Amino acid sequence: MTKTPDEIALMAQAGKLLAAVFGHLDTLDMIGMSTMQVNDLVDRYIVDELAARPASKGQYGFAYALNASPNHVVCHGVPSTADILKDGDIVNFDITLEKNGYMADSSKTYLVGTVSAPARRLVDVTYEALWKGIKAVRPGARLGDVGHAIEQHARRHGYTVVREYCGHGIGREMHEPPQVLHWGKPKTGLVLREGMVFTIEPMINQGGDEVETQDDGWTVTTCDGALSAQFEHTVAVTAKGVRVLTLRAGEKALN
Repeated sequence: MTKTPDEIALMAQAGKLLAAVFGHLDTLDMIGMSTMQVNDLVDRYIVDELAARPASKGQYGFAYALNASPNHVVCHGVPSTADILKDGDIVNFDITLEKNGYMADSSKTYLVGTVSAPARRLVDVTYEALWKGIKAVRPGARLGDVGHAIEQHARRHGYTVVREYCGHGIGREMHEPPQVLHWGKPKTGLVLREGMVFTIEPMINQGGDEVETQDDGWTVTTCDGALSAQFEHTVAVTAKGVRVLTLRAGEKALN
């Protein structure tokens, strides 16, 4: 489960390119765009501008460069020409990029136009929860510490954490050991070691934590129709703490 310094350097290159993809999305006025339009734009940008590969495309039979998950869609939303983003929506775009044989995985929930205060609060708290988890990463800590930090922050604000989906190791493959739960007990679980690389990607719900998969076999939604938000970074355990390999412009690196 550990990577060499050279491997982490290659993953950091992929992560920097992936951060640029989100930087490109940041410039868009998404009102009136379909999620398929966003997918096609991202696909072309990764291939033509970054000379990289959209790693989700073709993985597990999935046909697209990203997952698009608006509003009550928790994760794995399938891009569609029929899904038009409207003023007031929130939407998560989850993208995996491969460069030089190594992958980086990240996601961000966007506010489309003018978003209600409750929806904005959910997105803000979800982003904070991601960083609570990241800050718990260091050699000798345990995965339970990471999950506990995330869950406590979400619950403190009245939200629930989706338990059916988790973060994961990553490298040459999109999904590698270990599984990274976004809930847990302190001082339990796998001990973190320098060189481990994995994703942290909490899905936080406004209502209950129950989810269901739709008939397309991909799209996961909240059972109660309440909003869900998600953020994700790929991180590496360093000698002194953690390095965020997919750090985006405007985000502050941790020591």
